[in-house]
Amino acid sequence: MDATPIRILALGDSLTAGYNLPQSNAFPVRLEAALRQKGYAVRVINAGVSGDTTAGGRARLDWAMSDHPDIAIVELGANDALRGLDPAQAFDNLDAILRRLAGAKVRVLLAGMLAPRNLGADYAKAFDGIYPRLAAKWTVPLYPFFLDGVALHPELTQADGLHPTAAGIDRIVANILPSVEAVIGSPVKAPPP
Repeated sequence: MDATPIRILALGDSLTAGYNLPQSNAFPVRLEAALRQKGYAVRVINAGVSGDTTAGGRARLDWAMSDHPDIAIVELGANDALRGLDPAQAFDNLDAILRRLAGAKVRVLLAGMLAPRNLGADYAKAFDGIYPRLAAKWTVPLYPFFLDGVALHPELTQADGLHPTAAGIDRIVANILPSVEAVIGSPVKAPPP
């Protein structure tokens, strides 16, 4: 008997949504393919909205939860940092998201973000510290930097220097895959395609 797919909610911004890429190259699609290749029965739900801040993610969380996910990858904060928004507000928004997910017994992988360094050392320290503090508070695993190995690599980013190319998405998937697998646990037989 085939297993019921594990539902993974990818709650994020343009980095999750697949900005300026064919949907087949968006992070959730590529992550689902990589997990299925490893034997996991999963469905990764693309709840990425380009331009979204932590406040936007918080506002649409109830809608995103309508798919009744088992696991959520929370990838928000890049737009807060790019706009220089108060890190305390980003913390509060992410805290509320994690509280809601915990209340629904949804396992979480928190994907961290780093502030642009042109905003100054104090801002960067305050913003960068949000994610480790939240991971500790909610006892959830932290993937420290969603764009690890992609940011500042022109061959893996689009012309804007911010958004990943398809190759950049594949690098993100390869890097984050062990963290996602750790949250899922042992693979169960995926249904045939």
